[in-house]
Amino acid sequence: MNTDKNKEFDAFKTVHDALEPLDDDARSRIVNSVVMLLAIDAHAGSSADADDTADEEVTSAEAANDIAGADRFSSFAELVAVANPTTNSDRALVAGYWIQVCIGGDSFTAQAANKELTHLGHKIANITAAIDPMRSAKPQLVLQLKKSGSSRQARKTYKLSDAGLKRVHEMIG
Repeated sequence: MNTDKNKEFDAFKTVHDALEPLDDDARSRIVNSVVMLLAIDAHAGSSADADDTADEEVTSAEAANDIAGADRFSSFAELVAVANPTTNSDRALVAGYWIQVCIGGDSFTAQAANKELTHLGHKIANITAAIDPMRSAKPQLVLQLKKSGSSRQARKTYKLSDAGLKRVHEMIG
């Protein structure tokens, strides 16, 4: 047991010494990347009861959201500047990411995504046409959750899939 404790202490010291000279943002990026790379359960080894940790299981999508650093961007403009989307579909995807991940919504509407894009001067004339290819892609980047109304212009609610989240993470590096 002491050998395990010594190994843990040595690992802790190595990580501490490597991160100590860096700024807070760099430390967060590195720690989050290592957590994702090693598939570390953030709740493992905590002092919480086993029943509590079982209730707090994190899905892969939630973990990806956290690791991507939703706190990293304080404005949609910053996210767009880093992601640098070049197509209308990519712009819609990044807008959906902003609403769903950075702001913390469960889902997003095409109208809300286009409103964010409009504020930056990137309004999409037909946002549904920009989202539809992502719905029909394999794997799907965007999932349609519901449609309100019966007309073609009905309000649609979407959610990014794990593949969509991964795509934005690739864009923001």
